[in-house]
Amino acid sequence: MFDPQPDEKNTVPPLGPLAVASLREHVHRALRQAILSGTFEAGSRMNERRLAEQLGVSTTPVKEALRQLEADGLVETKPRSGVIVKFDYAWAEEMILARAALESTIAQLAARRIVDNERGGLGDILEEMKVATQAGGPQELIALNEQFHDRIHTIARTQYLGQLTDRQQVYDTGARRIIHLDPEERLNALREHVAIGEAIIARNAPEAEAQMRQHVLRAGESYLKLVFKKT
Repeated sequence: MFDPQPDEKNTVPPLGPLAVASLREHVHRALRQAILSGTFEAGSRMNERRLAEQLGVSTTPVKEALRQLEADGLVETKPRSGVIVKFDYAWAEEMILARAALESTIAQLAARRIVDNERGGLGDILEEMKVATQAGGPQELIALNEQFHDRIHTIARTQYLGQLTDRQQVYDTGARRIIHLDPEERLNALREHVAIGEAIIARNAPEAEAQMRQHVLRAGESYLKLVFKKT
């Protein structure tokens, strides 16, 4: 019977200065990012006391963060074993397929529902993404990436689909941070974002849907390769 034990390789860096978010949220984000980046492999145990020492906090926010991670579906609590990581290759693959289905549907709705005074704003974000990609700094580009997808959701005026994407957002931010560290990925993403944005601005719903699906699936493949070292 598999008895998961703490692995000395499973480490997370200490937290920096806290900003607006609560301590619990900072801890939650740090641990979530560690799981999504492959720092903690599926089946490994997350020791509360050890994590608290690494992060430089008490065990209370760590316990709260682990409960949230369990609600996210990334870990589970097992009797006599503690908190065990569930996130694995199969889970990540399903996550990508789910996001491709949701985001492509939202993109085609955005192309159908966009109004004239929204077209310029979407185009402006694309121009900012071009500049950020040339500058080579991933952090600004990650923020613009999220802004781009959020704007598409706003344009689409989704209701039910918007609720479905809320849970998916837990994974999207972490995945973006990982794949955007790769310069080649940043260039590929820019080309795809431009194609998506131009299709929406042109009110070409089938093209917007196809381009978004292709983008999410290709970026997902990059994520799987980087994190799980698989093709």
